[in-house]
Amino acid sequence: MGLFLLLGVFALCVILGAPVAFALGISAVAAFWFEGLPIMIGFQRIVAGISLQAYLAIPFFIFAGDLMFHGGIAQRLVRFAQAAVGAVRGGLGIVNVFSSMLFGGISGSAIADISALGSILIPAMKEKGYDADYAVNVTVTSSIAGIIIPPSHNMIIFALAAGGGVSISKLFLAGVIPGILMCVCLALAAYLVAIKRGYRSEKFPGFAALGWAFAGAIPGLFTAVIIVGGVLSGIFTATESGAIGAIYAFLITLFVYQTLTWENFKTTVVSSVRTTSMVLVLIACAGAFAYMLTFYRVPTKTVDLLLGISDNVILILLMINLMLLFLGMIMDMAALILICTPIFLPLMTVLGIDPVQFGIILLVNLGLGLCTPPVGTCLFAGCVVGKLPMEKAIKTIWPFYLAILVALMLITFVPAISLALPNLLMGN
Repeated sequence: MGLFLLLGVFALCVILGAPVAFALGISAVAAFWFEGLPIMIGFQRIVAGISLQAYLAIPFFIFAGDLMFHGGIAQRLVRFAQAAVGAVRGGLGIVNVFSSMLFGGISGSAIADISALGSILIPAMKEKGYDADYAVNVTVTSSIAGIIIPPSHNMIIFALAAGGGVSISKLFLAGVIPGILMCVCLALAAYLVAIKRGYRSEKFPGFAALGWAFAGAIPGLFTAVIIVGGVLSGIFTATESGAIGAIYAFLITLFVYQTLTWENFKTTVVSSVRTTSMVLVLIACAGAFAYMLTFYRVPTKTVDLLLGISDNVILILLMINLMLLFLGMIMDMAALILICTPIFLPLMTVLGIDPVQFGIILLVNLGLGLCTPPVGTCLFAGCVVGKLPMEKAIKTIWPFYLAILVALMLITFVPAISLALPNLLMGN
């Protein structure tokens, strides 16, 4: 009965339009009250949800991403991508995907990707004769590369939700090949749709222009090298790496690119504080909610339920993917990472699935959820930037969904895609 109350109050709050963070907190406190547990323990669990020092990495990563968004790094990455792959048929669609891969590997944020790259590429694609729905769909689906390709604050959330037993360094390495694979699938989809619609290619600017564009992008790209390299080498912790990355991004945008104005800096600070506040409140309330799920033995019951249906690993992984895809369509990503990790990770252990691989599977599933209605944050943001009704975008986005699903199936059933790089560089 208590579990039904927990889930029922949460569903009611969401239906009434309450923010997901508040819905999680209210439902958790209601379950504490129903079970006769001291309400003070519930509030202690909420506070404990964000008391880990490792969570300090999140505001640093968010601040670094916002600095790069407002500091002009995106324009240089787009210039490099256009010089490199713009000459292919429907080249601006592939440029969009390639730019997202580069920018996502720096900012670690899907929304920042859409805001920074979408505001540049969507108008440019329209001007070159590309349909608005194509421009928006490519931008929206490729934006989730920032969630998979390191550095990603969502990987840090997963590592902490897993109880600290998953290495952040291994997660960073594990995201590289899956992120590139997903972008390759999306680029292929963009190319095939471009051929079907008859989009033309751009003229290759020459190797000299390509070299200059690459040189201009190097200082920005080096941000990811500092952040990821610092963690992998053991020189920095994830928190220290985020702080160093933020300082580097500030210095690059201020002194090298000279694009960071006082107004941009104020906007960056306000945006970072707002985003960090939302993420941390969500983490705090999800901590109390996850505590009650554990209290009601939901992880154990989930393992028993799925193993009772079948002991076939392939079938169970398919069922988990379907559940994660469905949940990703209706809930916020950070909350789902915190709720789903303690539920499904024990089952992964029973099935012999590496927790690092499961982390990538989880992130790809929930990333796709950001692009799907009814609660697709990236889909909404892309339609706003592209000034396109969401209904029109949904009608033609299916080839890009299919591309991500192909990548997801490969990541799910070919462990080496996620594990080869971390095992090679860090051992088993």
